[in-house]
Amino acid sequence: MAVTPVVVALSASGETTAAKIAAALGAELHGREGRTSAKISFPNALDHVRDLFAAGIPVIGVCASGILIRAVAPLLNDKTTEPPVISVSDDGSVVVPLLGGHRGANRLAQQIAQLLDAKAAITTAGDVALGIALDEPPLGYRLSNPENAKSAMAALLAGEGVSLEGENIFELTDQGGEVVLSVTETPDAPGPKRLVYHPQRYALGVGCARNADPEELWQNVSDMLSDQEVALGAIASVNTIDLKADEPAMNVLATRLGVPLRLFTAAELEMQADRLANPSEVVFAEVGCHGVAEGAALAAGGTLFAEKRKTANTTCALTRSEVPLTTLKGRARGRLSVVGIGPGQASWRTPEVSKLISEAEELVGYGLYIDLLGSLAAGKIRSDFPLGGEEDRCRYALEQAAQGKNVALVCSGDAGIYAMGALVFELLARKPEEHGVSDAARRVEVICSPGVSALQGAAARAGAPLGHDFCAISLSDLLTPRDDILRRLKAAAEGDFVIAFYNPVSKKRRTILAEAREILLKHRPADTPVMLASNLGRSTEHVRYRRLDALEVDEVDMLTVVLVGSSNTRLAHLGEGPRMFTPRGYARRIDGDLQGVGNRHLEDMQ
Repeated sequence: MAVTPVVVALSASGETTAAKIAAALGAELHGREGRTSAKISFPNALDHVRDLFAAGIPVIGVCASGILIRAVAPLLNDKTTEPPVISVSDDGSVVVPLLGGHRGANRLAQQIAQLLDAKAAITTAGDVALGIALDEPPLGYRLSNPENAKSAMAALLAGEGVSLEGENIFELTDQGGEVVLSVTETPDAPGPKRLVYHPQRYALGVGCARNADPEELWQNVSDMLSDQEVALGAIASVNTIDLKADEPAMNVLATRLGVPLRLFTAAELEMQADRLANPSEVVFAEVGCHGVAEGAALAAGGTLFAEKRKTANTTCALTRSEVPLTTLKGRARGRLSVVGIGPGQASWRTPEVSKLISEAEELVGYGLYIDLLGSLAAGKIRSDFPLGGEEDRCRYALEQAAQGKNVALVCSGDAGIYAMGALVFELLARKPEEHGVSDAARRVEVICSPGVSALQGAAARAGAPLGHDFCAISLSDLLTPRDDILRRLKAAAEGDFVIAFYNPVSKKRRTILAEAREILLKHRPADTPVMLASNLGRSTEHVRYRRLDALEVDEVDMLTVVLVGSSNTRLAHLGEGPRMFTPRGYARRIDGDLQGVGNRHLEDMQ
């Protein structure tokens, strides 16, 4: 369990217990608003716990188990990836691991129970009968065949006994039984009753030419490991020079091995020069150190186990440590997650976005958008930028990621729709003389995760106004020339698109929306329905409908999305109130198909 849990208190009666657990674990304490004195508070327990769980954060709830169950039940899908959820009674007398028994929940529950002098109500069969979870080896060890853990545990519970080969990592008694637990650095054939664990004592150093074939590097590494009889699972990390942070071959290799990619500067690698078996003046002239593969492996830890091995475009080397490598040296590649949090309502934020935000070390964005994250942003470094500082915001986020940090650039709606996504890639594509970003920033990993856009949120509230062809037009002339906006308005009007207007007005810009209305009235009826949606997904949400000819600029602001129907869009007054929709044309098509069938039937009869 790599993520620090959050301790949740729902009442004053359980707050003391929750605070004690949080202090012991170095975890955040979150408390129910108005019922606890916790610095980080939330208004709704079910929504808050669900949000944490969706983000992959372990939850320790000092509350009734049923509350936690109801909160996470809609999200349950895969027990191998779901974070631990633990319930603790208000008085601290009972600790119940509800979910994540094989992802650290049982061990954490026992730790909490010991702290509180309580009883851990563990029901996982292996933990109850043997006190172990075979698919959760100690830190620094890796199970090569987790798919067989269930059958092996079943055999143990059936009394077949255990046999130990190598290190006794679970502190069991060797019974000479049929279930074999093998701990080895070398490749070993697993089976339904044979679990193979590898101590991760090896650091892999690699180098390659720019854009080398990932398969060439993989084959080079595979051949070296095979020759040295080192199992893939015994590798703790892939290591290289920071200039290669974005190299596809390096990243593919780390992904295939399932280990982190760690980076070192040329100066850090040069500190290993006296320990290199194959120093190279050519490499030194090229990158500033006498060896990349051997130097990176040595910088990661241990002594040289396999010297540099070369192919036409790749190199690799291996070091070995006496103990598993659980604390990795070097730095991460750095990641920038460009995320859209939707209009602001937590339930409209995708689980992927919540997870990326929870994993981020630093949040960057317009202050209001970060505030909308609520407790998900608590405890994180945040860098707020004002409206109008968009380029500075994106540049800062990229340069922070370039230092090896995990950064989230927070946008409302969808980050790729009138938001920061495009600007991030524009900065990455610029040349240095065009005021681009640093070389290090261009090597970071950039992840884009979708959010519910304002036009989607507004359309959902309305009904289905985007049921047929539609477009989006920003009415802001800060970045788009006014003449271009008017030209697009005329084209969209002539094309009879449903139109979503973004940035419809500002304090100084009050005329373009009125001009848009007049342009549209030349091409569609005066009674065309228009939806005005403000503060979507927030407590101040306000939705109303107008006729196109009655659209007034003064009732629109920058937080309003304006949806203008096409000539076919209808506003129907149904039981739930006004619903706006644009027919797809199915009714006409179905009528035509039936007419055609009837005609063919008449022809057949004749």
